[in-house]
Parts: sequence; structure tokens; C-alpha cells
Amino acid sequence: MKRISATELDKKFDDGEDVSEYFDWSTARRPNREPTLVDVELPTWMVNGLDIEAQRLGITRQALIRTWLEEKLK
Repeated sequence: MKRISATELDKKFDDGEDVSEYFDWSTARRPNREPTLVDVELPTWMVNGLDIEAQRLGITRQALIRTWLEEKLK
């Protein structure tokens, strides 16, 4: 991994150059993206509706819930 100053890195990035060689991607993290388990009680009719929509989209119930929550929270 190469080393340069922050000013040089900013200039290369601003000029559209590939700066990936200056990062150690093996230690990269995405803050606040660690999964946390949440239990939610839902009535049967809601679970059935979620399952129907998930099947229509070809995704899991969990993926559907995550997608909808993310859309609402943005």
C-alpha cells in the first residue's frame, strides 16, 4: 500500500484518478451497518401479506422488510 499526504490524495481524487491503491481494504468498515437483531410481533394477516409481496418480488420476507424500512427512513 502506497502512502501520500492527504492533500495529494484529495487532488488525485478530485482529478478523477483511481486512489484505491492508497487504502487497505482488508480493514475497511462501514460504520452503523452492523446487523442488530430486532424482534417484532405482527398479526398473521400482516405476515401473510409480507410473504405474498416477497414471493411476488422473488425475495425473502426479511429482505422485503429491510427494503421497505430503508425506503421509509431515507
